[in-house]
Order: sequence, then C-alpha cells, then structure tokens
Amino acid sequence: MHFRKILTIIFLIAASLTAYADIKLASPFSDHMVLQRDKPVPVWGWAAPGEKVSVTFIKQNKSVTANKEGKWMLYLDKLSAGGPFIISVKGNNSITVSDVYVGEVWLCSGQSNMDMTVAKEDRSWAGVFNEAEEVANANYPLIRVLDADFTPSIPVLKEIKTVGWEIVSPKTVGHISAAAYFFARDIQKKLNVPIGLVVTSFGASTAEAWISKPALEANPKYTKLLSNFDDKMKRYGDTSLRNKSEREVAQWKIDTAKARAEGKTLPKKPSAMQNPERDQHNPCVLWNGMVSPLVPYAIRGALWYQGESNGPTADIYKDLMETLVADWRKRWGQGNFPFLYVQLANHQALITEPVKEDPMVTVRHAQLQNLSIPNTAMVVAIDNADSNNPGNIHPKNKQEIGRRLSLAGLALAYGQKITYSGPVYDKMQTAGNTVRLQFKHTDGGLEAKGGLLKGFAIAGEDKKFVWADAKIEGNTIVVSSPDIARPVAVRYAWGKNPLISLYNKAGLPASPFRTDN
Repeated sequence: MHFRKILTIIFLIAASLTAYADIKLASPFSDHMVLQRDKPVPVWGWAAPGEKVSVTFIKQNKSVTANKEGKWMLYLDKLSAGGPFIISVKGNNSITVSDVYVGEVWLCSGQSNMDMTVAKEDRSWAGVFNEAEEVANANYPLIRVLDADFTPSIPVLKEIKTVGWEIVSPKTVGHISAAAYFFARDIQKKLNVPIGLVVTSFGASTAEAWISKPALEANPKYTKLLSNFDDKMKRYGDTSLRNKSEREVAQWKIDTAKARAEGKTLPKKPSAMQNPERDQHNPCVLWNGMVSPLVPYAIRGALWYQGESNGPTADIYKDLMETLVADWRKRWGQGNFPFLYVQLANHQALITEPVKEDPMVTVRHAQLQNLSIPNTAMVVAIDNADSNNPGNIHPKNKQEIGRRLSLAGLALAYGQKITYSGPVYDKMQTAGNTVRLQFKHTDGGLEAKGGLLKGFAIAGEDKKFVWADAKIEGNTIVVSSPDIARPVAVRYAWGKNPLISLYNKAGLPASPFRTDN
C-alpha cells in the first residue's frame, strides 16, 4: 500500500511537470486570427522556465527562451497583407495555428453601444435597423473577430475568456459588435485587406474600469474612486454584513410569496450585497481581466464608444479619457496609435430650452475637449437617436456610426485625404451685438440641414442664454439676438437631446459646443 502511494505521487508529479512544460500560446493566438501588417508582431505564451520556443511563420523562424516565470515573447518582422498562412510553434510540444491572415487589426472597447450586437439573438435591447437584411448579407470572410467575455478581476489576469476568432458570416455576425462590424466592413472595402477586430466591451461600464490601477493611482483626482472601491471590498469581506444581506433577501422572498397569495401590496426588495469585483463600474476591474491580457497584441488603433455610465463623474471625464488613452498607448508600446471615439448621441425627449445642463452634456463637452489628445478623432452622433424612439439609449443606426468611424480611420490611420469630421468650433469674434463663429472641418462649406439654422443660444455678461438668430456667411456663422446688446458667449446644441441644424457639405454634423468656459 505504501509503495502504491509513492508510485501515485511520482506519477502525479511527473504529469504536472509534463503539463507545465507544454508550451501554450496566449489567448489572442488561435485559428482564423488576423495579424497586424507593417509592424513588428509580438507573439507570446508560456512554457517551462528555460525552455526554448521557436515560432515559424511564412519564411521567418524566431526562437526565444522562456523566463523564470515561464513566459516567453518574441517579435516577428514586419509582415505584408495576405493569407491564409500557418503559424508553427515548437518546444516540448508543437502547436499549429491555421487560417491566419495578415491585415489591419483594431481594438474595440467601451460600454453597451460598443457591445451592442448586429442582431438581437439573446439581447432584447440589441439589433440594428434592417437587422435581417444585414445578417443575410454579412459574407465577409476576410473580416475576423475576437470577442472577450465579461471577466472583471482584481488580480491582473494573463488570459481573456473567448471562443476564439470568428469569421464574419450570416451565422456569426448576429452576435458581433455592430459599430465595430460596420466600421470593418467599410474600411475593408476601401483597403481590400483582411480586417481583425479585437472586441473587449461591456454594458454600463465606466471609463475608470478600463484603466490600470497604477495609472489611476498616479493622479490624485482619482483617489476617491479608488478609496470608494476599497471600502466596498472591505464591506463585502465582512461576513456578518453578507449574511445579514442574504437573510433579508430570503425573508423578502417569503414575505413576497405570502403577500401575493393574500392579494396584498408586495414588499420592496432589499438590495442584495454584490461582489464589487464583479461590478463593471469599479476602477481597474475590466482592465485587469479584459484588456491587460491582450497587451501587446499588434494593432493599428482603437475604437471607443463609452460615456453614458460616467454621468456621476462627468466633471472628471476629460481627465479619465486622457489617462486611459495615455495608459493604453504606454502599455502597448506601439506609439501614439490612432484612437477613434464616438461622442454621446442625443437621447430622450427633445429639449426646447436654449440651454439645458445635464451630466451627459458635460460628458459630451469633455469628449470634444479630448480632441486635444494627439492622433485622435471624434465621431459626432448628436443626430443618431432613433427618430421614432429617442428614449432608446442604444440607437439602432449603427451603420452610420460605423461609416463615420471608418472615415476617421481612413484619414488618421491610412492618410487618405477625405472629409472625416463635421464642423468643430474654433474661435469667436464680437462686433457690436453680433458674434462671428469660426470652425475647423468646414470642408466644402457649411450648411443648415432643413434650410434654417437652429440650436444656437447667446448670452450677455449675466450668462442668461436666449435663442439666437444665426446665419451662414462663408465658412463662418454670425449669431445675434435683439435681446442681447453685448454678447459674450454662444452655445450650440446644449442639451441632452437638443435642436440641431449645422453640418458641413459632406453631410457630417457639427459637435455641440460652448464658447464660454
């Protein structure tokens, strides 16, 4: 008996050592993948410490030794677009990755408007306009998608959870990010190269959830965010509080069943204590579980659609996005890669007041200010709400969002000389009772959609805004009101769902703006 136990222990040790010695590729590397062209391409994974690993791709053969933690990484030389190819990885064992293409890779992140899929499938709130037609026509074998599952974490994880790379087809497109897909579809037609989308997004997530803890700790503006999270974790770690919460929920179920049987008013459900680590509003948790494991997979740039959940922290949203972009660029080590983002769309009932403050208006303005970050572009979506249902926080016309993102990508990432932005306020001049506004991105000239300029408000020193008369003169707009003798400030489209009218001749809408700080 004793001898058998020894043999069993030896066998288990040998088996564990063998398993540990097997080389493994990081989660982004699987069949049907797309590698970034024209850049050094990192390939990494794990093996036994000190184990030699070799990677063969096309005519390249590279080798590296796993470090003492068992991690290995090497870089393939710059690649040209094409495929299909095979990646061969050899060490103690061998791995083959098939149907590999080289082209353009974009990281796609944010909250539910990035997470929103082409079809409803298992999400009642998803699905785009002309859903059935879009699904039926989605034959794009050179567009591939890697989608990260929701994996919030306090520890920094090594791998994402995913089903692997999927080829876009009528069978798969329904559960793919709509904004990302329409972007890829448009640029693939223009560039005629394979497109890879790495989608890591989740509904209702905040910007701070996607930022690393060291980056947040470096800025005192985020001290409260981090300390609040620490407090939540401490409360959750208190067993007595958790037990109390569970008892309250259990009693509520009993009381509810009794009240329903007796036809009485149902009691209010108590708030169950949730694990803060699983809450996508908390700082760092999505960076740790859904972004860090992807670093430094070679990409061309990033798409971002987020902001609705930062209403409570709208006053620091500009800072958060500056931190996020800088953090991601530093971590990836691929320079100031293009960062394309969507400004928040109009939402809910039409605002008929000249100026109506709202947290979403503050976030929208912060997004306009984020254009100061180098190599960024902003898609204006102030006209994108569903006309028959402006209360839908997930507008269905993601085709237009994808198109506008593709214009920004073609201009910033690929150097095409095209109009990619609507008018952006630049500066103002006052003369008597008028204000002359100048804009960037007036390509082809300015125009008033519907023939009449609407949505402009003007104020004197008392900052009491009234509706303004506005007219286009060349590439400028002259604003005035008979009620304001000495104007000092102008605002445009300053409400959650404001009146709008200003476009350029390329059909792209102007961003809401304010001339006062």
